[in-house]
Amino acid sequence: MNIIKSDYILTIDDEFRIIKNGAVAYEKKIIEISSSFQELKQKYPQAEITECEKDSVLMPGFVNAHIHLEFSKNRTTLEYGDFLPWLYSVIEKREELIDGCSSECYEETIEEMLEFGITSFGAISSYGFDMNSCAKAKQKVVFFNEVIGSNPAAIDGFFTDFKARVNSSEELKSETFFPAVAIHSAYSVHPVLVRHVLKIARENRYRVSTHFMESKAEREWLDRSQGEFKQFFKDFLKIEKASSDPISFLGLFESLEPIFVHAVYANEEELAIIEKQKAHIVHCPVSNRLLGSRPLNLENIKSKEIPFLIATDGLSSNFSTNMFKEMRAALMQQSCLDLHLLSRDLLIAATKNSANALGLNCGSIEEGKDADFAVFKLPNSVENEKNLPLQLILHSNRADSVYILGEKIF
Repeated sequence: MNIIKSDYILTIDDEFRIIKNGAVAYEKKIIEISSSFQELKQKYPQAEITECEKDSVLMPGFVNAHIHLEFSKNRTTLEYGDFLPWLYSVIEKREELIDGCSSECYEETIEEMLEFGITSFGAISSYGFDMNSCAKAKQKVVFFNEVIGSNPAAIDGFFTDFKARVNSSEELKSETFFPAVAIHSAYSVHPVLVRHVLKIARENRYRVSTHFMESKAEREWLDRSQGEFKQFFKDFLKIEKASSDPISFLGLFESLEPIFVHAVYANEEELAIIEKQKAHIVHCPVSNRLLGSRPLNLENIKSKEIPFLIATDGLSSNFSTNMFKEMRAALMQQSCLDLHLLSRDLLIAATKNSANALGLNCGSIEEGKDADFAVFKLPNSVENEKNLPLQLILHSNRADSVYILGEKIF
């Protein structure tokens, strides 16, 4: 039995309670939360006590629901500013970046996320090279085996490779490593292949993720087989017509409660389908900016029953895996939304919503949830608790300590 006390406990429960000078009793799971440290000590006299430093915030660990680790070596290699130049640079430099990122490279990125207070993450893996590193991670990992392949003549080969990776991830399954599946996108995966993969997802109750409407080029290609992707597909695959349309693609995910990543160019009809499917949308503001996409219309998303998540995407389209930097980018982009309410929403998106989307029993400080915490120290006290979410986002970077399943990890 353990008790941890902090000047502020940010529960991120349904009431978004902020408890001043409170404490949490826990083992692997949270047992009790109290506004009285003394009463909790008296109730559990044998508990090991931890008192956080003055002006510390105890909160759920972050859940980075969407990150590509396989290009973690990138710093100045890839082109930014627009989606197609970036994509061409990824194709040109792919072997260089993958070969340059060994298990040590993956593990450095994973460890850095831990230092940023990220206790769980969703790894999108195209090749499986990062699988063993993710399986050994101290964090909880939902490992999305991603399929890519739009050439109908090569579907059998793509599917065989995908199944081999899924089977390998199943062999590594544990209380902190969970196999899942990802469809790269509507434009890059043939619908026949999508159906094969989602059949496996349904049979095994895997979590499912897919990129959707990330760029204007994708919008034009899927709608009319026009735009910048027209030359791209002609050059690389000798394809002159999109193999899928947005509505048909979305329909393939029925009953799966999927995670749609980006969706910045999704229209109202598509958002209505996403809402009906009880799906989630992942917002990656830094990636969207660097690749020339517009910001997600959070005001519109919030008017619907579509929970949104916030994630860093991979280092191929970001400069950091720090969730606070990601939230600051969203604060600056979403200028039409109230600053304090948006701060609360972003913290919910980075914890509870993301945990729910990944099927994890964490993301909030509530009885029965896994004891996955992060402690951040503020530079000064915050008198008005209304200001705490915003000040936390503005003034925090690295965690003072991190707990996963009740064990102090960092």
